[in-house]
Amino acid sequence: MSAGREILLRASGIEKRFGAVVAASGLDVGVAVGERVSLIGSNGAGKTTFVNMITGYLKPDAGSIVLGGRDITRLAPRAITRLGVARSFQIPQLFTGMSVLENMLVALACHGERLSFWRTARQADAVARADALLERFNLAEHRQRRVAELPGGVRKLLDIAMALTGEPRLLLLDEPTSGVSAEEKFPMMEIVMRALGQERMAVLFVEHDMDIVERYADRVIAFYAGRIIADAAPGVALAADDVRRYVTGTLRADAPLS
Repeated sequence: MSAGREILLRASGIEKRFGAVVAASGLDVGVAVGERVSLIGSNGAGKTTFVNMITGYLKPDAGSIVLGGRDITRLAPRAITRLGVARSFQIPQLFTGMSVLENMLVALACHGERLSFWRTARQADAVARADALLERFNLAEHRQRRVAELPGGVRKLLDIAMALTGEPRLLLLDEPTSGVSAEEKFPMMEIVMRALGQERMAVLFVEHDMDIVERYADRVIAFYAGRIIADAAPGVALAADDVRRYVTGTLRADAPLS
């Protein structure tokens, strides 16, 4: 995290257990406004548990989570969303029988944009907001297509665009390139990062593709067995022995430490 930048999210002393399983142990994380942070680690390392605690779907056993100076540790997910936290999922949460535009309008309605066909001006404003986001995510050409007809990468873009309808301060992306073809991954992430570049929001993204991490993260936080084993710029974090041993698998488990 760059010195002197305004801190948006601060998680301190986070602990979480599921029976004998340690899902989070002494986690201390600060995320600055506008920062792009990738969370990496093998399955079960604690990444998703951490994200679920930020969004309120899980409560830590100990520690605190503060967003913009407000303690959100015990708040309900809906309250946290209203304070400016949005999330996209590994499997997009879309209405496949509806059009792209209709999905955007539903997302706007969920964030308080009341839609009514008897209030033409309000409806037109909502459509204009939806269209502006679709344009930013290169989705305008798909505006009237049913979601069921869209390829995986386009669905991912729509899911992220819908997350932005609430104008979040913190955006959490759960494996944005999962299920996306090798040919689609980098073009899709270029579109996402260009679209997000217009915002001051912080972005936390869980990712298993280290090429994506290295190219698009300002900073990498690596998890193993509920602990943070690295927190640094991509080049530094991905070269760390513990990360190579337990995350990327580029160092044998029995290799001596350098």
